[in-house]
Amino acid sequence: MTAAQADLQGDLRASLRIDRPTVADGAALWRMARDSKVLDLNSSYSYLLWCRDFAATSAVARDGHGEPVGFVTAYVRPDRPDTLLVWQVAVDEAYRGLGLAAALLDGLVARTAAEHGLTTVETTITPGNTASERLFTSFAERHRAGLEREVLFETGVFPDGPHDPEVLYRIGPLSLTTSA
Repeated sequence: MTAAQADLQGDLRASLRIDRPTVADGAALWRMARDSKVLDLNSSYSYLLWCRDFAATSAVARDGHGEPVGFVTAYVRPDRPDTLLVWQVAVDEAYRGLGLAAALLDGLVARTAAEHGLTTVETTITPGNTASERLFTSFAERHRAGLEREVLFETGVFPDGPHDPEVLYRIGPLSLTTSA
């Protein structure tokens, strides 16, 4: 990376703001999920509902104009109120490589842990999604947390055709005061 590229990345990072999504962000989140080419694309309606009903446990990164350029959607598991299930993470192509996904995840988990007393983060990742595997493995390392993996949903349980298995990543207990 040249010095000019590093300066540009620093400028981009400095101009970003992370906060909670609003319903008005739903369409942008849907587009980022679609454009990622690796996430399961849910209906646009589901992203609108998510931004309304789960904004408190989700995060969006905004550029200098307030436009969404990355997001994390998550919820506190009803049967395990100490566990945050991360549903999707996406970053607009122009903002990839800046550490934005990690910043979004760290910020969201710190906020929701403080508000809900979380000790564990879960997510599912399909085999071969290297970016997500790296994101959550490095999250566990930064927070000095254990990481367990097991297949949550086998290929055969999906009713809508071939689907890779979903591997559950369980990270915890969290140590949020000592991130590196």
